[in-house]
Amino acid sequence: MLSIRSISVNYGETEIIRDVSFNVESGEVVSLIGPNGAGKTTMIRAISGVIPLRSGSVHVVSGDLSALSITQRARLLAVVPQARRLPPAYSVQQAVLMGRTPYLGWLGNPSKNDYEKVKWALDRTQITELTERRVEELSGGEQQLVLVARALAQDAPVVLLDEPTAHLDLQHQATILDLVRTLAQERNLAVLMSMHDLNLVSLYSDRIALIGDGCLHAFGTPKEVLNPQLLSDIYQVPLHVIPHPHQDIPLVLLNGHKD
Repeated sequence: MLSIRSISVNYGETEIIRDVSFNVESGEVVSLIGPNGAGKTTMIRAISGVIPLRSGSVHVVSGDLSALSITQRARLLAVVPQARRLPPAYSVQQAVLMGRTPYLGWLGNPSKNDYEKVKWALDRTQITELTERRVEELSGGEQQLVLVARALAQDAPVVLLDEPTAHLDLQHQATILDLVRTLAQERNLAVLMSMHDLNLVSLYSDRIALIGDGCLHAFGTPKEVLNPQLLSDIYQVPLHVIPHPHQDIPLVLLNGHKD
């Protein structure tokens, strides 16, 4: 469903991403991991078309995104950005309705179907009771759920999430990631999300793309990628990997020293 083909990205003369390729299949959650500065956010922005590729291509379904208009692209790919960019004076319903922009006619008037999509997105993110609240009145976790609802209302087959659990408490982390996992399976979405917490990555991902210094170092299942030697080399800290006590997944521990 989402195919990243040998993409490279520059900021000025500096190469940030170098010849990265992998696929995200429908119904699958792939997590993008790596240390700060590895290029995770740049990858998300490049795939979504926010910044240009120096070389390579991104394909959704069978089409090259670079050959599509902004509206066509928005019907195929929804993005939940790392920074919460929501109009503070908007109600939650108005903010989520922004996800329907690619489908509005030239007059820009939402249809009954648009409002039904918004209602569904509010229901699935469990924020229906916030419908009339202004965005600026919400907590950080609630605002993040509004962003997820906006992406769901967009009704695109591919969803990109840039650090969707950053600065959230455990309850909101679990709420968002449970929802992402469930919707990927129920609606056959191809989901790519950048993450820092390796244990959440292990729990919620089908496959993992590990990048460092702009290069793809490993791509595979959590058991294949969350290798202690590989992770320690990329993150430059000693890490230990053990079996999860209750699930068939790896658990990553910092092998620090206690005084």
